[in-house]
Amino acid sequence: MIIETATEGLRGLKCENLAVDFAVIGGGLAGVCAAVTAVRQGLKVALIQDRPVLGGNASSEVRLWSLGATSHMGNNNRWSREGGLVDEILVENTYRNKEGNPLIFDTVLLEFVMREPNIRLLLNTAVYEVEKSAPDTLSNVTAFCSQNSTRYVVSAPNFCDASGDGIVGFQAGAAFRMGAESSDEFGEHFAPDESYGELLGHTIYFYSKDVGKPVKYVAPEYALKDITEVPRYRDFDVKEHGCKLWWIEYGGRRDTVHDTEEIKHELWKVVYGVWDHIKNSGEFPEAENMTLEWVGTIPGKRESRRFEGDTMLIQQDVVEQRIHEDAVAVGGWSLDLHPSDAVYSEKSPCNQWHSKGVYGIPYRCYYSRNISNLFLAGRIISASHVAFGSTRVMLTCAHGGSAVGMAAAHCLRDGLKPRELTEPTRMAALQRALNRVGQAIPGVALANDGDLAQSAAISCSSTLQLSELPADGPWLDLKYPVAQLLPLTPKDRPTVTLRIRAKAPGELRVALRVSDKAGNFTPEATLCEQTFTLTAGEQTIEFPVTNGVDQNRYGFLCLYGDEHVEVACSEQRVTGLLTVRKKFNHAVSNTGEQVPPEGIGIDRFEFWVPDRRPEGYNLAFKLSEPLEAFELEQLASGTFRPTVSTNAWVAAAEDLTPRLDIAWDAEQSIREVVLHFDTDFDHAMETAQWGHPEDVMPFCVREYVIRDADGQELHRATGNYQTINRIQFDEPVCTSGLTIDLAHPSENVPAALFGIYINS
Repeated sequence: MIIETATEGLRGLKCENLAVDFAVIGGGLAGVCAAVTAVRQGLKVALIQDRPVLGGNASSEVRLWSLGATSHMGNNNRWSREGGLVDEILVENTYRNKEGNPLIFDTVLLEFVMREPNIRLLLNTAVYEVEKSAPDTLSNVTAFCSQNSTRYVVSAPNFCDASGDGIVGFQAGAAFRMGAESSDEFGEHFAPDESYGELLGHTIYFYSKDVGKPVKYVAPEYALKDITEVPRYRDFDVKEHGCKLWWIEYGGRRDTVHDTEEIKHELWKVVYGVWDHIKNSGEFPEAENMTLEWVGTIPGKRESRRFEGDTMLIQQDVVEQRIHEDAVAVGGWSLDLHPSDAVYSEKSPCNQWHSKGVYGIPYRCYYSRNISNLFLAGRIISASHVAFGSTRVMLTCAHGGSAVGMAAAHCLRDGLKPRELTEPTRMAALQRALNRVGQAIPGVALANDGDLAQSAAISCSSTLQLSELPADGPWLDLKYPVAQLLPLTPKDRPTVTLRIRAKAPGELRVALRVSDKAGNFTPEATLCEQTFTLTAGEQTIEFPVTNGVDQNRYGFLCLYGDEHVEVACSEQRVTGLLTVRKKFNHAVSNTGEQVPPEGIGIDRFEFWVPDRRPEGYNLAFKLSEPLEAFELEQLASGTFRPTVSTNAWVAAAEDLTPRLDIAWDAEQSIREVVLHFDTDFDHAMETAQWGHPEDVMPFCVREYVIRDADGQELHRATGNYQTINRIQFDEPVCTSGLTIDLAHPSENVPAALFGIYINS
């Protein structure tokens, strides 16, 4: 029993002082990745989140699928899914939650944080005050937890604002912007005018379900009465709910920070009005048995403050894929701007203009230019309004968050402020550290210093010599042109034999095309082509590659026919091989070809995109000479995904016991072995609602055994599904060699490995 006597003065709240190495404010995907990355590097971290769950817009409170460079696999960014910790989270979620249940994703994120004892997680805790030890230096932040009535004062040498609205940066006096820049400031021709608006709004989603019997609906008084106020009201479909209705958006003409509650009420008005229309207008008899299962209670925010770093990413950085020496993260979503009038606008609900490939984001975008110890992560990084249209999506934000977490560790280790890491030697060290954990920065390969594998003699039991994929799969019609991506070298001049079936006499045009920029996957230049006359029935054609590539790059073997022409496909799937089709994907404003208006600084090009499994078969073909794109030397590329080549060693399918032998002239002391497997970086692992055909990617090696030179078993893996496997030994292993025995993932997929790193 507690009895408090009456007091004349004020009672103080319980207060806890926390001193940590790194304080992260905001528990969306960016904040989670910053915190987890930092703590894995040895830091003590506080992660402060003002909501009851982690994930921000990806959480069960909002329920938006998280995406990044892969863009629903509807752009030309092949094998572009974000790497490192972001990939680890996505792969884990897909394994547990391929159906896309946002509640399960909540548990995945929480587990990643909770398994780290050096993260102090403060949920339901809102930062409301900051203190500075100097005009440019933060000393602590003060936060209040609504659930335990406790005030926390958190001090740290460095802070990260990943709060979405930038509460820490705002209160600290960090330079920021809100609204769109004029086209003159940075020469951005896509900059919007006043009629379009300067801010993106918020969205609230709803879920419905069929309960098997009639359900009536009485709308609340505040529901929208006249559905025609929503110009797109005829687009509503009973089968669509959740984030497929992302365009129920509002607030771009308001203060998207301080007017959020008013914006939320307007969105509720629209949502309940929409459901009233669906249930009671008589236009949707199929909705008779449907009920409203869930409506979001907080809006998913798109845009508010953007803070200024030492540089600002702009439209040209995205479209031109500019090289930045200090790149630490990757982007690849379109320049995706929405009209500020949003759901009440007559305009298209978005304007998505894509670049031809991915781009790097400079480290200088991830810290404040005038608060010396403040990192930035999430949607608030230093980017113009136009570039923000690409960087704002969650997996791009999360990838940058991982970079910030690693940078914070380097700052603490060397006693530096964020800006001081831009010194070239320090930046190279940061990039190496990021790539070692799988970050995959465009144009930055892994530096092999300290890697014992580089001084070893490595041999293998077999190597795939790609000369044929058997015609054991379905036939694919050519209503849409199809292209087989082939990893080519300048010496490759094969004749390609294909099986064709025609319903009537006709023609088939075959062309070998490449991107102007090696590493892109937008076919632009034609190296050779031939038109074949077809007879009715099944036949083979032989296409000679008479003009090859000038450097290692992927070639598009393109087939142009019609729905009456079919090509034989194969059940065989191989790391680094993929087919794409010249077709549309309306989810990302892909109508088959990007045709921008004149004068907005956007390129015109074709879209060639994959079909998702279980579709998306390779073509069946024979080559007059094999492609040597799967050799053991690929393991030394320092790049752990296909780019200009496969960057993978692949075993021969007929080799029933694939094996790698690693030998040194002298005994080595080994503490760690790191293996990079193929979890299909081309597959967009949307976290909610979309759903996926597999819980484990078909290319991933599930079983392997590592032994020392004496044959002693050091590690056995069964049921692996993750990209990066880190095998750390309790005591150093002293040996002059290692063997790695791998099992093929399946009879249709040979074992593959992107890289080996051995740490002494």
